[in-house]
Amino acid sequence: MGRAAHIHSSEDARRLARRRLPWMVFDYIDGAAGGEAGLRRNRDALDAITLRPRILRDVSQRALEVPLFDQTAGRPFGIAPMGMCNLSGPGADLMLARLAAKHRVPLGISTVASTPMERLLEVAQGHAWFQLYFSGDGSGSFRLVDRAASAGFDVLVLTVDVPEVGRRPRELRHGFTMPFRIGPRQFLDFALHPRWSLATLAAGRPEMANFQMPGFTFDRTESRAKADWDTLKRLRETWKGRLVVKGVLDAEDAVALKAEGVDAIQVSSHGARQLESAHAPILALRRIREAVGEDYPLFFDSGLRSGEDVLKAFVQGAQFAFFGRVLQFAIAAGGEEGLNRLWDVLTSELSIAMAQTGLTDLGTTPLDGVAA
Repeated sequence: MGRAAHIHSSEDARRLARRRLPWMVFDYIDGAAGGEAGLRRNRDALDAITLRPRILRDVSQRALEVPLFDQTAGRPFGIAPMGMCNLSGPGADLMLARLAAKHRVPLGISTVASTPMERLLEVAQGHAWFQLYFSGDGSGSFRLVDRAASAGFDVLVLTVDVPEVGRRPRELRHGFTMPFRIGPRQFLDFALHPRWSLATLAAGRPEMANFQMPGFTFDRTESRAKADWDTLKRLRETWKGRLVVKGVLDAEDAVALKAEGVDAIQVSSHGARQLESAHAPILALRRIREAVGEDYPLFFDSGLRSGEDVLKAFVQGAQFAFFGRVLQFAIAAGGEEGLNRLWDVLTSELSIAMAQTGLTDLGTTPLDGVAA
């Protein structure tokens, strides 16, 4: 029996990944800001939401497709932008891109992806959005915007909740840095995880592929604090495609973003990796939905671990959701087979939850009364 066959939930994937990955890599993926109270708060808030079982409704035919901008996504959830995914397994970026193409869902391509944005857009067959960090004086960031436009991206995701990189003690204790550097401590860590180390050595050290341009370097710790509303205006004028702003937890900010011509908002706490004391995004989601109105595109990520979590996000007002670190755990646990296995598990969990709550689709059916 292959390793992927042991994945029956996202927690299974996490448990298996913890065994396989070096401690430094696992804690980089799994860790959160400060003492990680924000991570626990996110999970507790999601767990506290209950759904209302309904009976004797014909739910034999259930549709998992949902409208997304001017297209139809094959699932109501996609792949959140994550940096340096190839640390979870060689070729992880391309595995995620193939998954996005297969199910017609957006692949979020991080500014600090391990594979060039052009290659990922090609493999994802166009089902990819480029995620942008503003950093320094913004000159490099706008070069990336121009590059994304030239590559043919239709959607740009501006992440706004990282004016300064949050302190994540778990990764700091291991000396984690980007670009990836190997010292004595890391060497010992890798030596104790030979299966991952040999595969990564054979594939080559993961690099931040989008910064391999003449005269262009990236410092992960560089301040991003200069970005302001004028920066957003300039970006909105420059970018002709769809613009999504990710990392929003405040209803007033959401209303202001809508007024500035942003096409969609992604409610997110960056997986609790930035501000430990931020309130739970799933609770902010309802307030933001009430502030921006029923029809404005509103997406959600942070803390999702199951298909039932996706349904909870929709009940709170989301129109699309994104999974993040659990997909990397699946890759670490079982490679591409593990990734596809977990995706099928998440799909099955959502479909079953829809049946048990009397739903046949999420795209058009009113969700009032689904929460208990």
